[in-house]
Amino acid sequence: MSLNEILDQAIKEQASDVFIVAGLPVSFRKNGVICQTSDVKLLPKDTEELLTNIYEQAGQRNINILHEEGDDDFSFAIPGLSRFRVSAYKQRGALSAVIRIITFNLPAFNELGLPEHIIHLGDGGKGMILVTGPAGSGKSTTLACIINQINKSQHKHIITLEDPLEYLHRHEQSIVSQREINVDTENYVTALRAALRQSPDVILLGEMRDYETITVAMTAAETGHLLLSTLHTIGAANTIDRIIDVFPANQQRQIGIQLSMALTAVISQQLVPTVDGKVTPALEIMTVTPAIRNMIRDNKVHQIDGIIYSSMKEDMISMDGSLLNLYKQGRITKDTALKYATNPDMLGKKL
Repeated sequence: MSLNEILDQAIKEQASDVFIVAGLPVSFRKNGVICQTSDVKLLPKDTEELLTNIYEQAGQRNINILHEEGDDDFSFAIPGLSRFRVSAYKQRGALSAVIRIITFNLPAFNELGLPEHIIHLGDGGKGMILVTGPAGSGKSTTLACIINQINKSQHKHIITLEDPLEYLHRHEQSIVSQREINVDTENYVTALRAALRQSPDVILLGEMRDYETITVAMTAAETGHLLLSTLHTIGAANTIDRIIDVFPANQQRQIGIQLSMALTAVISQQLVPTVDGKVTPALEIMTVTPAIRNMIRDNKVHQIDGIIYSSMKEDMISMDGSLLNLYKQGRITKDTALKYATNPDMLGKKL
């Protein structure tokens, strides 16, 4: 099969990822499960040919980056088909790739299973909104939906810094400047510092990776901008701890105070399988209240889980509360709810 035939088939079968790895047939991830598309195993020369084709499709991107460094991340589009995010790598000396499929048109948030109040979190116009969760849990899509809502309803300058670009936003009510790391700019820190001089209202930072990026991001959120970003953490309390722990011990008290003032909301999500064979997001949502600000400032982050767990409001719900709601709606099974729960014993009693 040619590259275009593989990608066309993946889209028709509604796969989320395509795996091109020597020693295995081309494989798709569909609704969280990996399945092989044939019995024909790929040889190293087959994967090299497919990878070469991918690099040609990506505007004749230099494949020597992959040969020299062993890893490469980028995106490309095939007109009339879709956009694709590629993570190319070497595996036992052979070239391999995992290709994430990204539709040209962003699906409506309700089709994705996202509650409406999450989409309107950006209406406040300032502070820091974090979307967290494991890889492949839909963080980028949730952020894209929030950006899309701002773009359609407000006159703002939105700057996105991504590695690589995923969803493409057209200029609607807002101006949207989308910059790709290593293509349009050197790195996140350089791009973020430059963004603060580009009259931004909203900054989307693909990932808060390190001390320096988090420092500049905090400054952006404190100075009246709306900053949206992601972290690979599960749970609001874990996310806050992760940010504070990045800093040296003698700075952590001050960072806790800054974070308590800058943070607006933390959304933690994971994709869980539904009874009809699809996936839906289960969401822990923490909207920062005065009580939570005090807990962050006074280094009582461990108490936040209790507040979220006992809340009955839709803008403050625990992961287990979200799973319980999905179970009550008949969308997931009891076993699924318990498997993805943060406190299975407690949820088991409620179920």
